Amino acid sequence: MSGFFVTMNTKKHYNKCIQTMYGLRRFGIKLGLSTIKSMLHDLGNPQDKFSCIHVAGTNGKGSIASSIASILKESNYRVGLYTSPHLVRFNERIQINNQPVSDKNIVEAYEALKNISTGKRESTFFEYSTAMALYEFGKQKVDWAVIETGMGGRLDATNIIKPALTIISNISLEHRMYLGNTIKQIAGEKGGIIKNNVPVVTGAKQKIAVSILKDIAKQKSAPFFRLGDEFKVRRNKNKTFNYFGIENTWRDLRTGLQGNHQIDNAGLVLAACELLNKSRAKLSFNGIKKGLEKNRWPGRLDIVSENPLIILDGAHNIIATRKLVKYLSKNLAGRNITLIAGILDDKPYSSMLKTLCSVCNRAILTQPKINRALPPEKLYSAAKEVITDIKIIPDVSQAIKHAIKTTPKNEAICIAGSLYLVGEAIKYFEKSPASSLLLKNR
Repeated sequence: MSGFFVTMNTKKHYNKCIQTMYGLRRFGIKLGLSTIKSMLHDLGNPQDKFSCIHVAGTNGKGSIASSIASILKESNYRVGLYTSPHLVRFNERIQINNQPVSDKNIVEAYEALKNISTGKRESTFFEYSTAMALYEFGKQKVDWAVIETGMGGRLDATNIIKPALTIISNISLEHRMYLGNTIKQIAGEKGGIIKNNVPVVTGAKQKIAVSILKDIAKQKSAPFFRLGDEFKVRRNKNKTFNYFGIENTWRDLRTGLQGNHQIDNAGLVLAACELLNKSRAKLSFNGIKKGLEKNRWPGRLDIVSENPLIILDGAHNIIATRKLVKYLSKNLAGRNITLIAGILDDKPYSSMLKTLCSVCNRAILTQPKINRALPPEKLYSAAKEVITDIKIIPDVSQAIKHAIKTTPKNEAICIAGSLYLVGEAIKYFEKSPASSLLLKNR
């Protein structure tokens, strides 16, 4: 019985800690490094106890970060992974060897931070989460930590680390209120993670973005490697790809992630592996190949049911929605698709929804439980310009139930528009065995 009460007390304490942390969201988003610097100083600067890889960019950050973590694990390193947002549980943000840390670990990290100095102002939710992750990685003595930025880079709380390698996946317009209104400004913010003499890998394509990143790298004597220049990928017909790298050529590789765009992400990962091998890590080709194939990243082209086919994809900006539509057009051609969509208020919802609806025959508009979610009534005006069969069901669970009930077995359902929406969908499937759906390969 004593073990039962310990478990219950831990759960109760965990829930209280998480609730208190979510309360920090009232302080909003505040970019800057002084608060996180003060917090980590009081913790003994745990971020200096392990090697780091820093990942920024508009899309693909999580896929790239999780792939590198998977490869490092397959190469027998102890690996921390910090990403955001989580889909179902907060613990997903902080992982050790590809497994979310326990509730007990979360409670202990929270308690370690509870009474430390935050400097001149209260910490935000993201700053607190970042400090918890770095504390936990130090405590658990990881060899490597792969750290994904939250927003931008230069003033993001994660930019307190001293990485062995930086990666900037790609750049497009996002978070304009915080990062700027042009590709040039946003490239400057994301390029802020580039450090003196630390190699940087990027998949940026726009001339102005590449120029800005190259200039920052040159100023900091940081070796610069870009997909399409210093290294390339070539897709094969059998869904494998070849990598023509900085020094190596690797053929017939596979990524465990769905979507043509994941091969570009894999190219960045492989370039990172080459650079790590030249300095701070020992990664065998076998470990690289296995880690890339084994990696899974829920909520991104994530097939959770075959009959009917149900696909989850965060697709939270216009570039991501275009990639999703490209995948659907190629792989579900001629098949009726029901879209379940929910989008946040800081996104270009009209263009996103029109893009998504262009390959669907009907839409169910809903609203994830976050204060930034747009009312489905507002989404309706954009959707009706493309399709006529539209239903508004504000509750996500009810929207999914209705879609499953009214979708023939030979048709498909796509749930997209926000990672918060996808998180609620995953939670629904996990708690609804009556739906006869199984989350696969999680």
